[in-house]
Amino acid sequence: MKDIQFPIQLVFNITTLSNDFTAQDANGRTLAYVKQKLFKLKEDISVYSDESKSEVNYKIKADRWIDFSAAYSITDSTGNELGKIARKGWASLWKAEYDLIDKHQQPQFKIREENGWIKVFDSLLGEIPILGMFTGYLFNPSYKVTNNNEDIVLRLKKEPSFFGRKFTIDKLGTTDNDDDELVILGLMMMILLERRRG
Repeated sequence: MKDIQFPIQLVFNITTLSNDFTAQDANGRTLAYVKQKLFKLKEDISVYSDESKSEVNYKIKADRWIDFSAAYSITDSTGNELGKIARKGWASLWKAEYDLIDKHQQPQFKIREENGWIKVFDSLLGEIPILGMFTGYLFNPSYKVTNNNEDIVLRLKKEPSFFGRKFTIDKLGTTDNDDDELVILGLMMMILLERRRG
């Protein structure tokens, strides 16, 4: 993922059995097709170059079985680790919070949900028959990415959509291309986890 043009659109497929989505940049160029393997005790994500699934560019794997404080290693096609995304344990129950760690095991960025109440209302209304199908239009959480100086550099926001299937990543601050790659992949993993939680 080089020379990324923001904003990036993530659109989940609702016609497949797997948890998968396509990422496109502002020019409509496909950056990635992301697919989560079903029925795995440990998360296993493949990031393909496009929907044809002919080329795997990245892999994201959990370091343990499903857990509140699991870390997810991000590797490129040659197996080199680019970094990790780690959930902040019990703190993430109310508002999602993750650390992005670089390949030198140094914390580089934080991802934080901006309003925990949105998730609560979305989950409650989602349990009501028929009305639950439309919560994707009513409650749209957003997540900010901050650097070590607490500056907001990117924001991921759920867009109003049927079944809550569309998300947008906007760039708000300065990062270099290597950081963009790690942050985008981290956000992709995070949204797979958070969308499953509700």
